[in-house]
Amino acid sequence: MIILLHGNNIEKSRIKLREIIASQVKKNTEATYYKIEPDTFNESEFDELVSSNALFQNAYIVVCDGILSAKLTSEKVIDRLKSMKDSVNVFIIVEEVLTKEILKKLEKVAEKIQESTNTKKEKNKKIIFNVFALTDALGNKDKKELWVLYQKAVQSGSDPEEIHRLFLWQTKAMLATYVSDANNSGLNHFVFKKAQGFTRNYLDKEVQKKSFELVALYHEARRGKVEFDIALEKFVLGL
Repeated sequence: MIILLHGNNIEKSRIKLREIIASQVKKNTEATYYKIEPDTFNESEFDELVSSNALFQNAYIVVCDGILSAKLTSEKVIDRLKSMKDSVNVFIIVEEVLTKEILKKLEKVAEKIQESTNTKKEKNKKIIFNVFALTDALGNKDKKELWVLYQKAVQSGSDPEEIHRLFLWQTKAMLATYVSDANNSGLNHFVFKKAQGFTRNYLDKEVQKKSFELVALYHEARRGKVEFDIALEKFVLGL
């Protein structure tokens, strides 16, 4: 399967990309994510992803980021479009600019195409978002609300690492209420009481597990084992 996201509104394309990946991961939680850029493109590895006969549909989610804009990789990918279309894996092509010739070829094989372009209003538009609404949704264990707010936060320009820090801060505040009182926790009394209330939404040791997951996520991203934003989305969907 091929999905094409293109246009000069990169922010919109990235938001849509995250939505598509999250949707695919929800369908198959065992899906493996790959991101391929011009400088990381390896022809033999790409062929393996295209021809892979996985046991489960959509076992691989392959993001091809800008590889049709680079001359060295463009021809190699175009030659494989038919095979990519017939593959059980999902290939998401993200491009800012495409030639008419390449776009026509993609229109024949892509299952979905979305073009995102800037308008004058959008260029001047600023989105204001209260990132601390995220911590309330996490504390309330409201997965649907957290997912909606996460998307709004990203759309407003919030960095996934900033959101991760807020999540980790909230889980640590909740953990502090288990082992201390308001006077000795190091937290503001209001923050302590609020965090204490949030713990009622979680089972025994569940908050500790979520905190460990966030710490592990950070270290795995730093080691290059996972993409930070994708891993954080999986955390949100797994709430």
